[in-house]
Amino acid sequence: MYASASAGSRSEQRNALVTGAGSGIGAAIAEALARSGCAVVCTDRNEAGADATAARIRAAGGSAASLPLDIADDSAVATLPEKVVAGLGAIDVLVNNAGVGGEVPTSGLTMADVRAVLRVNLEGAVAVTLALLPQLRASGSGRVLNVASIQGFRGARDSLAYGASKGALVNLTRDLACDLADDGVLVNALAPGFVNTPMARYADGTTEYETDWFRTIYVENARIPLRRPAEPEEVAEAALFLCSPANTYVTGQVLAVDGGMTATF
Repeated sequence: MYASASAGSRSEQRNALVTGAGSGIGAAIAEALARSGCAVVCTDRNEAGADATAARIRAAGGSAASLPLDIADDSAVATLPEKVVAGLGAIDVLVNNAGVGGEVPTSGLTMADVRAVLRVNLEGAVAVTLALLPQLRASGSGRVLNVASIQGFRGARDSLAYGASKGALVNLTRDLACDLADDGVLVNALAPGFVNTPMARYADGTTEYETDWFRTIYVENARIPLRRPAEPEEVAEAALFLCSPANTYVTGQVLAVDGGMTATF
């Protein structure tokens, strides 16, 4: 089901698509883009989540549509360009945010585990980008933003598949920036650190930020200089400039949004 949006003309309004917009960072970026004047397609494999984000945008006076999408499903991604144009119009901004996490000790890791993470975090982002590339090139001021992680360039225990996928996404950003520069498409990435999102919650509903180990290492000992996790809205604010027409010369860059964590040792 595609919830319609009240989109303006192509010349008056920029259109954005955000994957994984049903919650967390993706929802915050979608809402921030809408506040900046974009019409936004909110996609997520969780249809109810995408619908809820789009509904909040419309309730606030913005323009949004929702579309269920599993970026690991090649057939679904293949139909994406046609659905986007029919529901909203061609895309100027693509935010590849959808991703999966999960900590698995390397000693117990299987290739099926690795492939499942890469299928979403890397291959899914590539598939959506390639599908929407003609629209981004036609925009004249296309923008692609990949949501990576500081684990894309810093190591962590029990994160082999996740870290590898985010590291690949970091270099994908640089390669795409080189390839698409002649088309006026700027490609950048965000690398969040700890963020207060549903992905950070344990099965009992608590978050890792409430644990003794987090408070000891990251707060009391200031491993995160700002001594707290980010809120999704803070990551979204960092995304706005990179996605906007005001950004005319920043491409191929990865911005860490981590409270200073990667500045420490």
